[in-house]
Amino acid sequence: MRGAIKSDVKLWAVGSIGIDDIKTRTAARKNLMGGALPFSTAAASFFTKTGAVGVVGDDFPSTFERRWRAFGVDLRGVQKASGATFRWACEYDSDMVERTTLKTELGVFESFSPELPETYGRTPFVLLGNIQPKLQAHVLKQAVGAKFVALDTMNLWIQTARKELLRVIRCVDLLTLNDGEARLLTGKWNLCDCAAAILGMGPAYVVIKKGEHGSILFYGKEIFIVPAYPVRRLVDPTGAGDSYAGACMGYLARAGRVTDKLVRKSLIYASAVASVGVEGFSLERFEKANLAAIEHRVAELTRMMRP
Repeated sequence: MRGAIKSDVKLWAVGSIGIDDIKTRTAARKNLMGGALPFSTAAASFFTKTGAVGVVGDDFPSTFERRWRAFGVDLRGVQKASGATFRWACEYDSDMVERTTLKTELGVFESFSPELPETYGRTPFVLLGNIQPKLQAHVLKQAVGAKFVALDTMNLWIQTARKELLRVIRCVDLLTLNDGEARLLTGKWNLCDCAAAILGMGPAYVVIKKGEHGSILFYGKEIFIVPAYPVRRLVDPTGAGDSYAGACMGYLARAGRVTDKLVRKSLIYASAVASVGVEGFSLERFEKANLAAIEHRVAELTRMMRP
């Protein structure tokens, strides 16, 4: 997807791009723009110029591309291949936490090999979205200018590509995963023990996500607990974790540096941004949001956290 966008990208992310069918307890929607990459880059775009690295097929709607570009996201890293775009369908349980995957069709994503535009190689902040570890390693080798790298993963790669995943983990600065994945990766149950084991694998920061119960940041011997912003109207939780990671990295990229204090603050912003996204399907709520609205939620969340 080459366009006339002038690149001053401070953060790029790699991940899946899909067309989703989603059924929740209140509604069913088909042919939605989905995949980790649209969510993470849209969330990051509230803070900084963001680039996307992924692949779509011939059937990827031009309307999706226009909506994505409207966030100011640089799409020069998105390849267009002959074939079908990755498609996924799911149905959420009534609790809107558990879900059943109804369809997974990889399409062109199955043979995806991420290649960075030349200018992305000098970008200081990098988000390695949830794709095969060997692909994360492949694209990270091209990021010669990376100063701070975040990694997202899932239980599938922990179970099927553990050695490759551990090699990538050694090379990153921040790892984000949920509590079940942390336990699966380490073989431990207590989350403090899990975090200590993961910190020993290489990252300086570990974020363990607990869904509606927020997340826990571990670094050094410190622990920082970030509650989830209380959403009053949950419509679709798809992409919440990707939005969380994107907002965190977008905030840090805007700051242009990383300190413990900035990482803590980035997660408060991430909680606020993710809470916006789940109030609609796909990127619909992000399209109606702005930084002022996010700052308002950050202020609310900060007040809630005061003793």
